[in-house]
Amino acid sequence: METAPIINAFKRVLGESNLAIGDRQTEHYRKGWRSGEGEALAVLFPTTLMQYWEVLKVCVEFNCIIIMQAAKTGLTEGSTPSGDDYDRPVIVINTLAMDDIVLINDGRQVLSFPGATLFKLEKMLKPLGRAPHSVIGSSCLGASIVGGVANNSGGALVKRGPAYTELSLFAQIDENGELNLVNHLGVDLGDTAEEIIGNLSSGNFEKSLPETIKKASASDYEEIVRDVNADTPSRFNADPTRLYEASGCAGKIAVFAVRLDTFEVPKKEQTFYIGTNDAAVLTRIRRDILSTFDNVPEVGEYLHREMFDIADKYGKDTILSIERLGTDTLPKMFALKGRVDAVLNKLPFMPRYLSDRVMQFGSKLFSDQIPASLRAYRDKYEHHLILKMSDEGIEEARRLMSKLFKEEKLDGDYITCNEEEASKAFLLRFAAAGAAVRYQMMHHKQVGDILALDIALRRNDEFWVEKLPEHIAKHVEKPLYYGHFFCHVFHQDYILKKGSDAKKVKADMLALLDSRGAKYPAEHNVGHLYEAESRLQQFYRELDPTNTFNPGIGKMEKYKRNCSCCL
Repeated sequence: METAPIINAFKRVLGESNLAIGDRQTEHYRKGWRSGEGEALAVLFPTTLMQYWEVLKVCVEFNCIIIMQAAKTGLTEGSTPSGDDYDRPVIVINTLAMDDIVLINDGRQVLSFPGATLFKLEKMLKPLGRAPHSVIGSSCLGASIVGGVANNSGGALVKRGPAYTELSLFAQIDENGELNLVNHLGVDLGDTAEEIIGNLSSGNFEKSLPETIKKASASDYEEIVRDVNADTPSRFNADPTRLYEASGCAGKIAVFAVRLDTFEVPKKEQTFYIGTNDAAVLTRIRRDILSTFDNVPEVGEYLHREMFDIADKYGKDTILSIERLGTDTLPKMFALKGRVDAVLNKLPFMPRYLSDRVMQFGSKLFSDQIPASLRAYRDKYEHHLILKMSDEGIEEARRLMSKLFKEEKLDGDYITCNEEEASKAFLLRFAAAGAAVRYQMMHHKQVGDILALDIALRRNDEFWVEKLPEHIAKHVEKPLYYGHFFCHVFHQDYILKKGSDAKKVKADMLALLDSRGAKYPAEHNVGHLYEAESRLQQFYRELDPTNTFNPGIGKMEKYKRNCSCCL
């Protein structure tokens, strides 16, 4: 197909500076954070919502595949092309430049544009004594708000559950191939697409809005997570109750804005660090807190000792970077690292993973970042739980800890953390996912691939510590476990032995999880790594009947669909 007319049309809308073409210029945006890459004719960087709308029109006019992308922090290859077997030209639209956030209803809610990040929202809300629907959880810095909503991201907050809203503004291609702008924000912005986009962009709308029956957060999640006797998971990607237009859309529509609740900041918070060698003790804590406390935790994060060690050694530079540079600069720094790696990896005389090797070596020059109290618990205990309670929940937790470890003398103990201990504990947990990848990189000559799963166990599953059968265990060099304990959502990273077949091991692992009643993925979307369940496939087809947006996710077809009968 002649590509010059398409490129020229994009240039007329964006100018040359906001358009990338050619393999080298587009490489960073065609590769996933952990894995996955594919071809793309161009990467577009619209800076306004009107430019965004205009380039979507060009894509439809020239019959292009559209792949939506923000911070590219997903772990399942869902925001990048996959392979070179598409039947139409592939266009990646990166939305990060459109990062406005509008406070509405005195900051009790916000309207987020497609590129706005959680960090920006958190900073904006802080003077108001309010907090976002989510905080950065377990993998990457710089995650976008809309990306979290689109991918059912869960994060670490026990009370708030997955990112969710029923109030959004989005562009959709109908079964006749027509591009439509759908305003379900609950905000009067006009009638035509141009009026709606113009009024939203200029802030020309009422900022005090009446109550609506439509949800702007997963307001029922606390009730769900408290039901510790339920035979199903508390949250998972294909949960039909969390699939609604932009929520869970996985890039099958082009989201222009979402409306979300914000939350009052607690007056007091206290972190407890709990260690034990008996996993049943942590099960008891989880069940007692969720079923008997008046207040559920703010956060409850699990680390196995092996993961503690990996995060301690191979995530040390992440901990140092956050402490020394702050969170504002890190997303840009990691994006720059990605571009540098893309260049260096093409030079045959350069060693693989050079930037990671330099960062790993540099971290050794700094002193131990882990407080002595936490390191003592690492030496003494196999299982670690970082528990943050707020307000009246703090005393509830103190009483339970005293009862379990002082009166009943169960195996284990706890630390009432000071500010440094709490900060370092959460930084260690945050560094875990990246540290697992770093370990595999540093030892790629000695070990095989990394198999990364995020799974949701049944809420009543008391045997959450995995025991791998021999036919799987023999292929695993190092199993690494961490996760959102009270939600029963776990990240399980397996460093495989050299020569092991990662696809075969994964298939066996997923069969094992199926037998346990687990759901996967729990919070990173199916992307190109998992097969979408039938209800999720139906949802994708309803959103995108012509299969123009992000075709192939969920192991679905990549070819164009042309009629409503395919729904």
